[in-house]
Amino acid sequence: MSIMDNQLKQIIIFLLFFQVLIGFSQKKDSLPLNLEDYILIERGDTLTIELDEITILPKLKFKSSNDARYYYWFRSKVFKAYPYAILATERLDSINTRIKRIKKKRKKKKYIRVAQKYLEEEFTDQLKKMTRTEGRVLIKLIHRQTGETVFNNIKELRSGWKAFWYNTTANLFKLSLKTEYNPEKVNEDYLIETVLQQAFLKGELVQKPSRLDVDFSQILSQKKGQVNVEEYKRMFAKMRKKKKSKK
Repeated sequence: MSIMDNQLKQIIIFLLFFQVLIGFSQKKDSLPLNLEDYILIERGDTLTIELDEITILPKLKFKSSNDARYYYWFRSKVFKAYPYAILATERLDSINTRIKRIKKKRKKKKYIRVAQKYLEEEFTDQLKKMTRTEGRVLIKLIHRQTGETVFNNIKELRSGWKAFWYNTTANLFKLSLKTEYNPEKVNEDYLIETVLQQAFLKGELVQKPSRLDVDFSQILSQKKGQVNVEEYKRMFAKMRKKKKSKK
């Protein structure tokens, strides 16, 4: 091969290599979405990395397998009531926000009547399908989510709206709409919060912020994962006695 051929070959290789370089240079580097994600360190610096907070819940402790069955029975009640509590909270927030914006009494009354009818259509059938336990949990969860009892949530509204809640909830379940949510002192409320926190951690329920100031980590340290379902045992024992007496 002649010197001329070698030089020509080298020129062709160089041109091909240069063309590849041009091809790469046409694709621009994209800027990072957040410059704070990049940490520059120099020799002798201390490297600090912020990690996402991880919640660790203690393992639930049951006295027996029978107690575990009662707990998971109650868990299903919380799972059924929680979405309705979230929905009711959103609707109440929306109604209260809208009412505050309406200045004229006549328009306010008209809006409340429309809202009442809408909510009745949305909730009545679902509430009637709930058990007493589910209804009680729902009332407590509304307090958890709104920071106010159901009674306080509705006392400013018209009597028709009050009647809806009393007829479909209080009278149906024979429960007080003034019932509060207190997982620190009430065992059932502690169980509700335990179910919720476990479900949030596992992604089984979508967590919505509570408007009550509840330090669940402190409550957990006191309870140490102990599950007390004695009240449900007594409840079902009474139900069985009633059934036997009727026979």
